[in-house]
Amino acid sequence: MVGPRINPDGPLKGRNALITGASRGIGEAIAARLAMEGANVVVSARTAEAGESRLSGTLHETVDRIVRAGGQATFIKADLAQALERERLVEEAQAAYGPIDILVNNAAITYFIPVADFPEKRFKLMMEVQVYAPFHLCQLVLPSMRERKQGWIVNISSGAGLHPKQPYSGRMGGAVYGMCKAALERFTTGLASEVHGDGIAVNVVSPGLVDTPGVAVHGLITEATRDRVQPIKYIAEAVYRLASGDPKVLTGTIAYAEPFLKEQGVEPLELI
Repeated sequence: MVGPRINPDGPLKGRNALITGASRGIGEAIAARLAMEGANVVVSARTAEAGESRLSGTLHETVDRIVRAGGQATFIKADLAQALERERLVEEAQAAYGPIDILVNNAAITYFIPVADFPEKRFKLMMEVQVYAPFHLCQLVLPSMRERKQGWIVNISSGAGLHPKQPYSGRMGGAVYGMCKAALERFTTGLASEVHGDGIAVNVVSPGLVDTPGVAVHGLITEATRDRVQPIKYIAEAVYRLASGDPKVLTGTIAYAEPFLKEQGVEPLELI
């Protein structure tokens, strides 16, 4: 049986992808999956080298993983909380491979604090990184996509964007995170409607509970939730499908990774 590999002549051959938050976890997996289909991948995050974060994973390691397998990848360190950094990121990504065909907005910074105690500074930082940064990055890549009549934008959301249902559990701390993700989903469908005639698809992938360094640091996987953990390959596969589909048909979708793949009749590939 042939194991996971890079197909340089795959469906994404010649397409340039920019993935944020790709030093570890979901972003790293998405980068690997798109590279497997021949994309030129630019990955970005704040952690480029070991020792720059308390969490495991770096941009250098993500790129090494792809290049060792025979793919094309480079990294650009950037702080998406800063407008000038976002502008520099797109400029340097385009300089590396050419105009961006695929944008995956995955970066996030999250604090789980009850509303009554939530500091204004952290609230604004979460909104900047999880809502305005994707909005701004879309603004930066849209002119080229429109000019070429081709583009795929995938925003990474969460089940936290859904309204809590009664009876309420009393669990506190997720209101701001859920608000950010709900805003991102509404932005996605709104933008999809605006650019539908330009050959640009705009979609959301909403992961289930995934065992990543970020999830671990927040203690979200417990004995009570362990049976809900979803393999990371499901999210990577869903993003690939939405980043390669027909923009006339597959756009404005809020895709919950595993059910979406089942509807498509697709089994996720193992990652390089």
